[in-house]
Amino acid sequence: EQGITRIDSKRGGSSHQQNPFAALVEPETDEYHGEAYGFSLVYSANFIAQAEKNHYGKTRITMGINPFNFNWLLESGTAFQTPEVVMNYSDQGLNKMSQNYHNLYKRRLVRGEHREKERPVLINNWEGTYFDFDTDKILEMAAAAAEVDIELFVLDDGWFGKRNDDTSSLGDWYVNEEKLPGGLKYLAQEINKLGMDFGLWLEPEMVSPDSDLYREHPEWAIQVENRESSLSRQQLILDLSRRDVQDYIIEKVSNILNKANISYVKWDMNRPMTEYGSLKLNSERQRELNHRYILGLYRVLEEITSSFPEILFESCAGGGGRFDPGMLYYMPQTWTSDDTDAVERLKIQYGTSMVYPPSSMGAHVSAVPNHQVKRSPSLKMRYDTASFGNLGYELDLTKLDDEAIKAVKDQVNNYKQIRKLVQFGDFYRLRSPFAGNFTAWSYTDQDKEEILVGFYQILASPNPREEKLKLKNLDAKADYKDINSKEIYGGDELMNYGLKVPHLKGDFSSKIWRFKKI
Repeated sequence: EQGITRIDSKRGGSSHQQNPFAALVEPETDEYHGEAYGFSLVYSANFIAQAEKNHYGKTRITMGINPFNFNWLLESGTAFQTPEVVMNYSDQGLNKMSQNYHNLYKRRLVRGEHREKERPVLINNWEGTYFDFDTDKILEMAAAAAEVDIELFVLDDGWFGKRNDDTSSLGDWYVNEEKLPGGLKYLAQEINKLGMDFGLWLEPEMVSPDSDLYREHPEWAIQVENRESSLSRQQLILDLSRRDVQDYIIEKVSNILNKANISYVKWDMNRPMTEYGSLKLNSERQRELNHRYILGLYRVLEEITSSFPEILFESCAGGGGRFDPGMLYYMPQTWTSDDTDAVERLKIQYGTSMVYPPSSMGAHVSAVPNHQVKRSPSLKMRYDTASFGNLGYELDLTKLDDEAIKAVKDQVNNYKQIRKLVQFGDFYRLRSPFAGNFTAWSYTDQDKEEILVGFYQILASPNPREEKLKLKNLDAKADYKDINSKEIYGGDELMNYGLKVPHLKGDFSSKIWRFKKI
């Protein structure tokens, strides 16, 4: 339509509500046909993307730093560098546009040794315990995880300061030894003895008003002088436009990482910015705060990730609130959403794949009833959804019965067989969860030798029609064997006639196929 269509963020980060991405497509463009121009902003703070169609039918795309509450005093002899936009063209629909982004970002934007490594299967204690744990409980959970061949145990919130709930201690980055006698070094050693790596959750950009740090440095919080600051999640944001705050975070995080054998860090940021203001900046520069903040964060991440290149860093912002290429540069994966329900995750992972490779998406199997929506999909369906990203578990394995434990062990070892394909293969969206009752997607390796296909049904129905699923990017002249059923299919058959989907019984059900070229 004539006029302006706009998406943006004014929340301090790239946000849960919008993502710094837009596509310009022809009316007839779909996943596999038609033209698409993609625009992806390599930036993690307030942004704007807009399309303006004028009265001559011409359309102009603009994208960059949001002008809301922003200006920059550019003095003589100084320079200002704007963030980059990655523009991408496809004449084969949206899926090809996505694959262009996937290949660029996972092979060129992501850096460091973890770019080429398969990511570990992890378990995170958060939804299993929340703040209610001690050393004995963590080691009990870790022992159960080792029994099912999980490779990494992640200790989430509640290990530092006096942090027994969300009202205190952010900023006080020392171990609560009443909870964890012996500290993180002991805990890491004991978990390493079980044959697993040890990981840790941090939220270094935040400060609790009830903390030693805030009592010592109240001026370090983002705030407007003589105005009351709004709390969100009982916390304030540290002013990373300040060099002294940046140095404090670098020092404290580095001390933690140097004192224990930590192989993974989940870096969280749990609230949006409000009351934009810095007690350090003068009046002419107050509207530079958000951009200076993100430059400060990038400096912190550059220092820490360069000093600890062996650690796998995962970005998080209350889930996917800062899932953007700027963060992926420093951290090769992102916790996709705090909503761990498998049915919700179909839409979340499908939509995120429009720009970001599934190898960048943390995807966990959580307990049921689900903590966010109270739904109870089967353990199989939860795994079948999570296994198309970086697999993890977010539950207390000690509460599962023997049958479920055996199933989890089978899942973990099955994932180890497919994760190279998940991380390095080409991803295809086959059925959209936004368009109906079914979702489907697949992976194909570069040589079209191995295929992984997932099909998901939300609600069951009586006397359903036969569903056929047409696959993509196979060798039309080759034959493919179903690894489970041993049936043989022609590549041309699977792409043109399709794969018959068996009648799935029950709500929230799924079917996975693996094919190998013969």
